[in-house]
Formats: sequence, structure tokens, C-alpha cells
Amino acid sequence: MVVVGARIDNRLLHGIVSTSWAPQSGATRVMVIDDETASNPVLKDAMKLGRPAGMAISVISEEVALGNFEKGKYDRQKVFILAKSPQIFLNLRKNGVKFAELILGGTLTYEDSIRITNRAYIKKDEVSIYAEMANLGVSILSMYTTKDNPVDVLDLLKKKGEI
Repeated sequence: MVVVGARIDNRLLHGIVSTSWAPQSGATRVMVIDDETASNPVLKDAMKLGRPAGMAISVISEEVALGNFEKGKYDRQKVFILAKSPQIFLNLRKNGVKFAELILGGTLTYEDSIRITNRAYIKKDEVSIYAEMANLGVSILSMYTTKDNPVDVLDLLKKKGEI
């Protein structure tokens, strides 16, 4: 299995991801990892409607994702992973799922959060998660669209005195 894309996005699978990010990555499968969405049939069906043409889709919980990766279920596929939380990506990485880059896309605006771009914010209690991923060799960039100039998240956090 090859992870060809990893993206944090509060909307998970939506237009920009379906029409730009996933197709440009060369993915054969889009994987939405979100416990709430996976356990809600209406939300799950809504995600499936956004499936990019020609790609398989999985809308699964973190536990199922970790189990499937461990069993090698996606070994012959190119996977584009979407989640709302950096903790999910850290857990994947710690469990042997390799990806070199994490894209911070659109997030919610949180009280007392750190502004990365106009559309991306990080909760202060998540800074250590991003730092740990960087220490594991993951490059963390913020881009909303594939045409945006990338913002190096760790460099920005350092400039802001957050790490």
C-alpha cells in the first residue's frame, strides 16, 4: 500500500478534494477516517456521494482503519486519507502507516487557536502532535487548494513562538 495523500479537513470529502486533491494524487482509493461519520449512516452515505470518479471509497472508524492497514487490506492500492484530527494521522504513523507529507486544509476556527492561514487553524493542545509527526519525518504543509502556495506549518509555529 502506498499513501499518496494525507489531508486534515473539517469537511472531509468535498468538492475540492474530489475534483483536485484526490485525482491529482493518483489515488485508487479515498479513505475517510472519522468515527462519527463511520457510525452515522446518513453522514456515511453523504461522503460516498462525493466519491471521485474511478476511485474506491472507504468511510471507516480509526479502529477499523488501523486493523485494515495491519492486515494489509490496502496493499495493492494507492490511498488518499482524509481525517479531521491530526491525532488520527499520528496514530497511523506510529502504527506503521507511512506517509511523507500531511496537508492541513480547511479547519474550523477554534477559540484560542493558532491561525495558520485564512482557512486553517490549530488548537494549542494539538501543537505537540504536529511537532511529534515532524520528528517522525512527516512534512506538514497548509494548502486549501492544490494551486495554493504551501505554508510550512512547523516553521510558522516556530516563528509564532508556539514550539
